[in-house]
Amino acid sequence: MPLPPPDPFLRLKARGAASNAAGRFEPYARVVESDGWDIPEEERAARTEVSEERPRSVINAVTSPDLNFDRTVNAYRGCEHGCIYCYARPSHGYLGLSAGLDFETKLVARPTAPEVLKRELGRKSYKVAPIAIGTNTDPYQPIEQRYRITRRMLEVLSAWNHPVTIITRGALIERDLDILGDMARRHLVQVGVSVTTLDARLARRMEPRAPTPERRLAMIRALAGAGVPVRVMVAPVIPVLTEPELERILAAAKEAGATAASWILLRLPHEVAELFRDWLARAEPGKAKHVMNRLREMRGGKDYDPDWDRRMRGEGLHADLIARRFAIATNRLGLAHDLPAPDCSAFAPPARPGDQLSLF
Repeated sequence: MPLPPPDPFLRLKARGAASNAAGRFEPYARVVESDGWDIPEEERAARTEVSEERPRSVINAVTSPDLNFDRTVNAYRGCEHGCIYCYARPSHGYLGLSAGLDFETKLVARPTAPEVLKRELGRKSYKVAPIAIGTNTDPYQPIEQRYRITRRMLEVLSAWNHPVTIITRGALIERDLDILGDMARRHLVQVGVSVTTLDARLARRMEPRAPTPERRLAMIRALAGAGVPVRVMVAPVIPVLTEPELERILAAAKEAGATAASWILLRLPHEVAELFRDWLARAEPGKAKHVMNRLREMRGGKDYDPDWDRRMRGEGLHADLIARRFAIATNRLGLAHDLPAPDCSAFAPPARPGDQLSLF
């Protein structure tokens, strides 16, 4: 059954979700019902709204054993890119908002995050390790053009010689090549660019406000040209739908300048499973059943398995085949290695006016 629309008079242009069901923590749900008056109402577009948050801390500890970082920073909550499969959608439930349309249209910016980050780096108890940016929502989504929070955080990290890894599909990262190129020369930064498909029409339906596949390859080219180490992230791999493109994506990214690669199987935690099934029924009705059956084969018969050892890769024959194809392709293309670890040895507070300069 399709999910109910949020409002019959709401025009969902370039949005991933077509519903706005209440989050899993909400005791009540809103249902649209006719009031019996046959009066036509004017159609209106779903607008993006941005509120602001002043956090007391911004460095989040990460304890997941299947991740290669232990701390993150996020400039925004929610993401206007609207990728229907985004595993971060359920995080909007903690704000009392929906993982559906709210996640794409009711965004939260954290304009004081750079100042808070600077304060946290200056604590005597702070121990340096790479900070990951963009692990929940994209740091280069469209509202970054106005708020510039990600750029200001990079300025703080650069001044402190603090290592950072960035995950994005936002072309706005090219604006910050001056900072990133300088940090790359000091071995302080690496970037992962997500490329899910090379089919622009599929990407438009699946990731409605994200840059096109061609534009993302151009991002890789620009970053590599500035000396920034780039990893292509074939993530998520969607069985049947994008999985056949695996080798083509890797080859295109290698040609653009990527020097490493990774892949993650489609993850559908909590509300995302229902949203994704609804999208499949609307956007890919002929493949919907095949996609979900194949995914469940790799998820132990379920839409999703959150077990640490399986959530990124799945299990079974088809999961093993994808892993083997990836290994063969990356070996052939010279992408079968990780990027060099960012340098932590130069971390230090920036010099202040009047400080004595070091001889070395």
